[in-house]
Amino acid sequence: MSTETLLTRLRGTLGVDGVLVDPDVTAGYQRDMMPLAPYGAPLAVVLPADTAQVQEVVRACAAHGVPIVPRGAGSGLSGAANAVDGCVVLVTTRMNRILEIDPDNRLAVVEPGVINLDLRGAVEKHGLFYPPDPSSYDWCTIGGNLATNAGGLCCVKYGVTTDSVLGVQVVLADGELLKTGRRTVKGVAGYDLTKLFIGSEGTLGVITQATVALRPLPQAPGTMVAAFSSTEAAGAAVSRIVREGVVPSLMEIMDASSIEAVEAYLKTELGAGKGCAALLICQSDSGGEAAIRELTVIEQVCADVGAELAYTTYDLAEGQMLLTARRAVLTALEVYGAWLTDDVCVPRTRIAELIAGCARISAEVGLRIAVVGHAGDGNMHPTIVYDPTSGDEFARARRAFDDILAVGLALGGTVTGEHGVGKIKREWLAREIGPIGLRVHRSIKTALDPDNLFNPGSMFDLG
Repeated sequence: MSTETLLTRLRGTLGVDGVLVDPDVTAGYQRDMMPLAPYGAPLAVVLPADTAQVQEVVRACAAHGVPIVPRGAGSGLSGAANAVDGCVVLVTTRMNRILEIDPDNRLAVVEPGVINLDLRGAVEKHGLFYPPDPSSYDWCTIGGNLATNAGGLCCVKYGVTTDSVLGVQVVLADGELLKTGRRTVKGVAGYDLTKLFIGSEGTLGVITQATVALRPLPQAPGTMVAAFSSTEAAGAAVSRIVREGVVPSLMEIMDASSIEAVEAYLKTELGAGKGCAALLICQSDSGGEAAIRELTVIEQVCADVGAELAYTTYDLAEGQMLLTARRAVLTALEVYGAWLTDDVCVPRTRIAELIAGCARISAEVGLRIAVVGHAGDGNMHPTIVYDPTSGDEFARARRAFDDILAVGLALGGTVTGEHGVGKIKREWLAREIGPIGLRVHRSIKTALDPDNLFNPGSMFDLG
């Protein structure tokens, strides 16, 4: 069957405006935010408006042997949504309805194109809270969050995306609709198929609906900031805080390079002072006396391990300023050049060693590397700054990216804490999980997608 036959069938399902083929337009859907990941030229970009249309797209592409690459807003940082030559990119952004908010059962039912921040705002009106908060929460979609099992700043207390999902609806490779999970608080009937699809990066099916768990809206947070003259002291503070049994709603770390960039960008002082090697920002949303107790313990721990400064505020504007500084790191680094952000998670006791390793790699490759991350769970984001017009600097940036992953693995960590594997870390996934783990992954993929219809070449090759 010809390509034109497929396009005609797709237009019959989606309408002319739902099938994009102009290369100047489809080029905008070729890749996500990761500059290192390979990408190709799609045959077409399709924009279904509901589950039934997704099913028809899948059936049409399967009949023509044309691969499908599911895509949300394109905010990913692993190349997981990157097109392959001749594929159909299936974009879910038109499926953007919040179908239900059930305050009594603390759940919501949403389509994949709902923007994370929009969901948070909608449930907040009911006194509820959707915890996952990736840094791109103001434009990333729930479908992309599900596909990559996205995290965020609040993971230390609330977990990653999978910890807030009760069930999903997924269009499989034969066009059938699989419904997983439940609406109840508990449920152990059968395999946990929901968790199988979350984080599968569109390689097993297309998620078209999710039932997500909500929490009571937290109290306005108090904020503690501590400055350290060494990363070792900051790392010791993190370990001690965990040992004390305190679970802040947020615990972030910034190294000296991140602090310098943010202060210059925001034209403000973070109170770190000269000679500050690391800044620790913690919040407690427990409210009232509970928040005071938590932050008092954290501040005392920081002082005990040698913090140059340990300061707590319950002023919302002041706390928001500190959090804005943390979220502004990547934007601030753009002053120095293009950035390439890594995603590696290590045991919390080894954060300082990872930061030291990044400093060594920075010296070796001759490029700025700024480290910022979620200290509460050990998920660090070393960010490499380079000149995109220089082939030599790009090659050194790529070398640094891989060297950081190697350090992370050597410290007992994982090559991705929240960004996913995508098309940039396939060989690293194989290295981390080993041949038996890779064989099991391939077996699952083959069982659910025998013709390799969905996102071929992402996460791993079929071999």
